[in-house]
Amino acid sequence: MTTTTSPHITFDPAPDGDLLDVLIVGAGLSGIGAAHFLQQRCPGKRFAILESRQAIGGTWDLFRYPGIRSDSDMYTLGYAFKPWTNPKAIADGPSIRRYVQQTAEEAGIVRHIRFGQQAVSASWSSRDACWTIRARRTGTMEEQVIRARFLYLCSGYYSYDEAYRPEFEGEADYQGRIVQPQFWPEDLDHAGKRVVVIGSGATAVTIVPSMAQTAAHVTMLQRSPSYVLSRPSQDKIANFLLRHLPARLAYAISRWKNVLVAMFFYRLSRRRPDQVKQYILKLAGQELGSGYDVHTHFSPRYKPWDQRVCFVPDSDLFQAVREGRASVVTDGIARFTPAGILLNSGKEIPADIVVMATGLKLQLMGGMTLQVDGQPFQPAEAMAYKGMMLSDLPNCAMAFGYTNASWTLKADLTAAYVCRLLNYMDRHRKTIAVPRRDEQVRPQPFLSFTSGYVQRAKDVLPQQGERRPWQVYQNYFQDLMTIRYGRIDDGVMRFGTREALP
Repeated sequence: MTTTTSPHITFDPAPDGDLLDVLIVGAGLSGIGAAHFLQQRCPGKRFAILESRQAIGGTWDLFRYPGIRSDSDMYTLGYAFKPWTNPKAIADGPSIRRYVQQTAEEAGIVRHIRFGQQAVSASWSSRDACWTIRARRTGTMEEQVIRARFLYLCSGYYSYDEAYRPEFEGEADYQGRIVQPQFWPEDLDHAGKRVVVIGSGATAVTIVPSMAQTAAHVTMLQRSPSYVLSRPSQDKIANFLLRHLPARLAYAISRWKNVLVAMFFYRLSRRRPDQVKQYILKLAGQELGSGYDVHTHFSPRYKPWDQRVCFVPDSDLFQAVREGRASVVTDGIARFTPAGILLNSGKEIPADIVVMATGLKLQLMGGMTLQVDGQPFQPAEAMAYKGMMLSDLPNCAMAFGYTNASWTLKADLTAAYVCRLLNYMDRHRKTIAVPRRDEQVRPQPFLSFTSGYVQRAKDVLPQQGERRPWQVYQNYFQDLMTIRYGRIDDGVMRFGTREALP
């Protein structure tokens, strides 16, 4: 029963008690997976999921722009425990959203989700060995207070409310329409229109071929190029295995196959970047023909995997360019004009619609503010423990996936580790777990990516260390050994009981 403590703040207890064992923040891919692991491996734990929106799916429910799809194959982006049986390995957003929804419904997770509640702050008390979380109902000023022994943050790494949006001179003079992919308007009709998509990342290479199907013409306007590789939308080997083997076995084999292939390509890219670059450019040249200026439009200044490689299914971007329905322009923007965009070269691109595919704004922990025993906690001053917890932050984990592979591979490992940690604490009658930083471990950037959204977030992201367990690996096998098989009580993770932090 909910009891009122003030005109605008209510106390919201767990369904069968006044203290949750685990509060999960976010009902997207990571949050639903975390809940599934908790139900399977910690069946006695009371948990709830806070979801600021009114739907399950996170990213895959928020993004509704044309062509929205995964850029990882679904045999690794899907959950380890639930086979992906759709023939398409590179899946569209609605299919992924249905997959997450189905997972939640089948496991009875939906009843644990509190929709329309955004976590705004969390305060840890060592005396009580629990978190007090303030959650605001979406669209109102009404707040609820929730208490939980463990806080599990599955809210992703970017702001749902704000994208990165540079301002350009002359925008006020432009007579067309400017839209952002993250906030795609339902009433936008681009059929027969001239479209300019500003950007060169995964969002841009997805939108361009999709809009080019009905637009008069689509121009991908980029300041600098990205690496773009074509891959089949269907995995023939996986589909063959699915026809001849039980679904779980076929899925497991396909998952490991794709993990190994991705790791091989990444390691080869880091060891022999020049050769890999030339190979990628060669493939692009074969797609676009000998007369196309591949080096201008598809040859980045950075090495492969210094930023994420863009994958396009069944060569759809290359096909659109090859057929003249789309084009790629590499130039800087001088200003907007009433009819389009004037480039630094002096050329003007006419546009009825401009799509700002200019990137995300990184945000950790869903934008919550944190306190530990009354003192503000700044994630940027902390060091990441195994890429999932932060130094000096008790009883708190966060899901943060890979930059060079599927997000879910790391999210699954994190969920399994949280369950191991909780069960260990129960066996040893401990109520507090906190990683303690060794001051002799030198800090390094949390991510080595040179992408703009990462560089803009240097003051937001935590640090990593020069040695384990403070290193943030971009390697599934290393994490598998460290997270799944490493000791819980490793000398860095400290355990204690109520009253004082260990």
